[in-house]
Amino acid sequence: MAKRLFFSPSKSNAAGVKFGEASFDLLTDFLVNLDKRNKDDLPTKYCANFKNKKVVEYILLITKELRLDPLAGYHAVELLQRFMVKYIEDFITAPTPKGATSNHPRSYEDAVYNKLKDKFPLIIFSCVQLANKLSLHSHMIDNNTAVHFLHSVGCTVSKQVLLESELMVLKGLKFRLNVLNPLTYVEILLEVLGHNEPSIPLKHLYHYCHHVLQFISLERTAIYETLLMATTECVSPSREQREKFVPVTEDCMLLGVGVIAVAAFILRKWEQVVGELSHITRISKRSITDFAHATLVHIVGIGSSVNPLS
Repeated sequence: MAKRLFFSPSKSNAAGVKFGEASFDLLTDFLVNLDKRNKDDLPTKYCANFKNKKVVEYILLITKELRLDPLAGYHAVELLQRFMVKYIEDFITAPTPKGATSNHPRSYEDAVYNKLKDKFPLIIFSCVQLANKLSLHSHMIDNNTAVHFLHSVGCTVSKQVLLESELMVLKGLKFRLNVLNPLTYVEILLEVLGHNEPSIPLKHLYHYCHHVLQFISLERTAIYETLLMATTECVSPSREQREKFVPVTEDCMLLGVGVIAVAAFILRKWEQVVGELSHITRISKRSITDFAHATLVHIVGIGSSVNPLS
């Protein structure tokens, strides 16, 4: 009987490998590493969110236009999130220069916006560049191509400015680029799913997962709001309830199983896949079902009171 995979408390290190080619031992290491890093990255209370629909859509369009691996796009979203959070933290804690004007902006958001509004498109592109350089399956974007692309979208910059922007992002991230993204979780969980249940049509499931993840990434705010209301059983959740819910919005493991569960529902493989996902990750079937329901009501455009899983 073949060994089945699920999380165990052993220590391990993960390394990149092409989808569909991981060995049993590598998958075991990947799972433990994913679980640990996901728990370590979860915020305890508040997390500034730069994963709004327009930004994510812009990043995914850049990835598509330049024919990059989709993984680079989702990685860029995570890099941008971390860079902007660090930038705001540094901005808030920086001492006010002597002789500075007393005409302060109305809020920190206004101040940050005023400082970054002209640089922001370039910062986004720099995150895509850096993410792409770490991708094992993408071609590199040379500076000529990068400058030409930016000019085509109305962002006139020189190669020097492009390099300076990339260096600024690198320094802001303290050169820590090896962050995990939702597609990594989806791919590794699919690998394990395929190992444990070879009868599952993995290629079809993988194809649908890409579309589902893109949809969730673009409709993130609405989907998590639906999930929050379902979890709290409250139409207008309180501030305290929203703060307690923040770790859920940043839980990549939950997002990964949720993406696969929705794809499985579309392929009519719900029972077969969800039970195995719960076994692999130790996430309850109820939690997986709630996430899938919150997503599906937005995909099919029906009221949240109607459960498409029933």
